[in-house]
Amino acid sequence: MSIETKNIIVEKVKTSKIDQVDFDNLAFGSVFTDHMVVCTFKNGEWETPTIMPYQPITLDPSSKIFHYGQSIFEGMKAYKDKDNDIYLFRPLDNFKRLNISAERMCIPQIPEEYFMNSLTTLLQLDKEFIPTKEGSSLYIRPFMFASGNGFHASPANEYKFIIACAPSGAYFSGKVKVLIEEKYSRSANGGVGFAKTGGNYAGQFYPTQLAVAKGYNQVIWTDDSTHEFIEEAGAMNIFIRINDTLITGPTSDRILDGITRKSILEIAKDQGIKTEVRKITVKEVIEAAENGSLKEMFGAGTAAVISPISSFGFRETDYDLPEIENSFNQRLKKIITDIQYNKSEDKFGWRYKVKV
Repeated sequence: MSIETKNIIVEKVKTSKIDQVDFDNLAFGSVFTDHMVVCTFKNGEWETPTIMPYQPITLDPSSKIFHYGQSIFEGMKAYKDKDNDIYLFRPLDNFKRLNISAERMCIPQIPEEYFMNSLTTLLQLDKEFIPTKEGSSLYIRPFMFASGNGFHASPANEYKFIIACAPSGAYFSGKVKVLIEEKYSRSANGGVGFAKTGGNYAGQFYPTQLAVAKGYNQVIWTDDSTHEFIEEAGAMNIFIRINDTLITGPTSDRILDGITRKSILEIAKDQGIKTEVRKITVKEVIEAAENGSLKEMFGAGTAAVISPISSFGFRETDYDLPEIENSFNQRLKKIITDIQYNKSEDKFGWRYKVKV
């Protein structure tokens, strides 16, 4: 049976699969909720969003997503507090960034009410899938892609907007060892590095696997022209602490405007931690590691929140980072996650309560 609410068509599952989910042993993004959002752009406009049972998608072989890569996505999380109230973290930032990516990839922008209404309705339906175990959350993946048909190299005339969700445990466990990359580039000036488009990530896999074969977990990306400047850590923004200053590179055509990155910068300022948003060279990081002023390096992103780096490699030499009590990364992660799980005051106005 279908019902329509808030200009959304809702088709509920006959039988929930909630009993099949082992909430004590959740991997990241591998089991999925009962429902998903699907909305089609056709004849120049977005149709009414539909929430339907989670299921495969049928596409024509000539669908342009397969041939020209018009695809974008976002990553978000939903959290439950001790009272089982549901919260999102800065969801409008994800919405705005999705549309920034859409514009760059020549995909029609989704209206805010379609995004937020369908997302919150989906969370209301699948609220039992939101984990309550410490460190777990419901990972939310909004994405858009070209579903229109044809082999002609041009933007499609039809698109799909979908939201799928996965109850998930921690993305990373422990610290990571990274390799500074000097040959391959994640993105280039004038390109699509600032957009969350699938090709950015597909292009990372091969260099990353080369690093994994050498005993590293991830790569640190450097600029595309000189490979002198530190830019990102794997699929995350990177922060480097030299003495008591926290440094991160400026956003650009090549660097994603990370929501966790922005949050860290605001929290650090509030906490009295000195920050610098500037270019930082590989040479500066090596010198800091050698003279002992390099205190911390960590990646920052939605999935992992903050992922500490234990060591990095450069030109056949590994550099270990010191073990520090009361590190910036631990302090900042606790503040962010306490806001996300409604364990503390949210002086920044980032927490968004989902009405159930």
